[in-house]
Amino acid sequence: MRTEPTLRIPLGVLAMLVVLAGYAAAIARYVPPLIGEWPTLAQTIVYVVLGIVWIAPLRRFLTWMETGHWR
Repeated sequence: MRTEPTLRIPLGVLAMLVVLAGYAAAIARYVPPLIGEWPTLAQTIVYVVLGIVWIAPLRRFLTWMETGHWR
């Protein structure tokens, strides 16, 4: 357990917000023209999957924020 604060956590949170905003902007820009004509249920499934995908790399990133190591 850490006893002193590090700069990794606030910088990590800011980086995470920037990356997630970029991901959201890319999804909002490029996905609707591709799936706009699909049935509503199919579009919902695509957006649910894309809404969950960003979580996959989050574990390693949070580990780095806490420990300073990627593993």
